Amino acid sequence: MAKLITPYLFRWEEVEAKSDLERLRLVLDHLPDEELMGKLEAHRKWGRDDYPIRPVWNSVLAGIVYQHPSVDSLGRELSRNGELRGVCGFDPHRGSGAVPPSWVYTRFLKLLIKFKSEVDTMFDTLVDTLKGLLPDLGFSVAVDSKGVDSAGKPTKKAQGDGRRDTDADWGKKAYHGEREDGTLWEKVVTWFGYKIHLLVDTKYEMPIGYEVTRASASDTKHLLPLVEEVKKKHLEIYKDIDKAAADKGYDSEENCRRLYDEHAIKPVIDIRRMWRDKETKLLDSGYADNIVYDEVGTVYCICPKTGEQRSMSYGGFEKDRMALKYVCPVKAYGLRCSGSDECEHAMKSERVSLEMDRRIFTPVSRSSYAWEREYKKRTAVERVNSRLDVSFGFEKHFIRGQRKMEIRVGLALCVMLAMAVGRIKEKHQELMRSLVKIPAVLDKAA
Repeated sequence: MAKLITPYLFRWEEVEAKSDLERLRLVLDHLPDEELMGKLEAHRKWGRDDYPIRPVWNSVLAGIVYQHPSVDSLGRELSRNGELRGVCGFDPHRGSGAVPPSWVYTRFLKLLIKFKSEVDTMFDTLVDTLKGLLPDLGFSVAVDSKGVDSAGKPTKKAQGDGRRDTDADWGKKAYHGEREDGTLWEKVVTWFGYKIHLLVDTKYEMPIGYEVTRASASDTKHLLPLVEEVKKKHLEIYKDIDKAAADKGYDSEENCRRLYDEHAIKPVIDIRRMWRDKETKLLDSGYADNIVYDEVGTVYCICPKTGEQRSMSYGGFEKDRMALKYVCPVKAYGLRCSGSDECEHAMKSERVSLEMDRRIFTPVSRSSYAWEREYKKRTAVERVNSRLDVSFGFEKHFIRGQRKMEIRVGLALCVMLAMAVGRIKEKHQELMRSLVKIPAVLDKAA
C-alpha cells in the first residue's frame, strides 16, 4: 500500500465550489436590486422575520444561476452547501436550519409579482449600463419569439384549481423546407403555454427588450411595440439602431414601412412566398415592358430580341429618392446583348421606388449580398433563446400563469445581463455571454 507523502493543499470539491460561487458573486455584485430590496423590506415592515428578505432573494438568484428546476431542488442544495448559504447571507449559526422551507419560496415568488415594475426597472438599468460599457450595442438588432410550455393543464373553467393554467392558450408554428431531391417538407409544432418575444443585439447577443404573451399571439404585431418600447426607455440605443432582422413570421407591409418611415430602421425581414413559382411582374406602366421583378425583389431585364432574362445589377439605395438603383447587366458585367440597339434601357441605370411594393422593396435590397449578410445575424436571437431553454430551465419548469411567467423571464434576463456587466467590468469581456465558464486566471488562483 502506497503511503501519502504530501497532503493536497486543497480538496478538489473545495476548488470547484470556490470557482462556481464566483458566478453567483458576479450577479449579486452587479444586479441593481437595492430599490426592490427596500420595497420588499418595507412591505414586510413589522412582520415576522424568520427568513430575512435579502438572503431569500439572493438564494432565488442562486437558483437561477445554478439552474435549479424547482424550489425543492434549491432547498436541498442550500441545506448541504454551507458555502452557498454563506454567500446568500443566511445566518451561519443556524446551519441548515436557516434554509427556508419550500412554502416560503412559493409565497416569496408570488409576492414578487406585485413588484414587477421594479424587476423591469432592474432590466432597463442593466441594459443602459451595458450600453455605457459597449458603445456599439444596438447598431444591429434581431427579433424573434420562442414558445414556452406551461406547467399547468388546459382548462375551460374561468378559475383553475392550481394545476390548471387559465392564462395560457395553444400556439402553433409551421416550418417549411426543401429536401435535396427537390421535394418539400413541412413540420407543425403546437404547444400550450406562452411566447417570449425578444429584441436582441446581434453583435453581443444581449437582450434589449422583451415581452411575454399567450402562445396564440401573432409575431407580426409585436415587432413595432418592441421597437417603440426601446425608444421610450433606451433612447441612446434606439438612435443607434440601423437594421432589424426577423424571420418571415414578422413579414408585413406595415412592419417594413413603419420601421423605416417612423423609426429610420432598415427592415431585414424574410418574406412569405405567396406568388406562384418563378412568377414575375412588370414594374409598372411607367417602365418599358422588358423590366420585371420577382417576389424576393430581384429585378430582371428581358432582351427584346431573344427574350432572354437577365438579373440587373443592384447599385445601392438612394435615400433622397426613396428608391433602389439597378444597372443594366451589359453595363455592369460587360455582357453582350443582341437586343441592345432596340432596348431603351441599354447601358442605363433604373430607379425602383420603394412604393412599388413596401414588402418586397426595402432599403436593403433582398437580392443583395448585404441583405443575406444582415439576415444571417438573426441567429443571435436564436442563441439567446437557446440559453433561456438550456441554462435557465425554460424547457422544463413548474411555472403556471402569465404573471409568474413574466416575473420568471424578467429575472432570467436580469441575471444574464448582470453577469455580462460583471464580466466586462472585471476585464473578462470574452466571457460576457457565458453563464457557466469562469476566467482561467480565477480557476488557477482557486
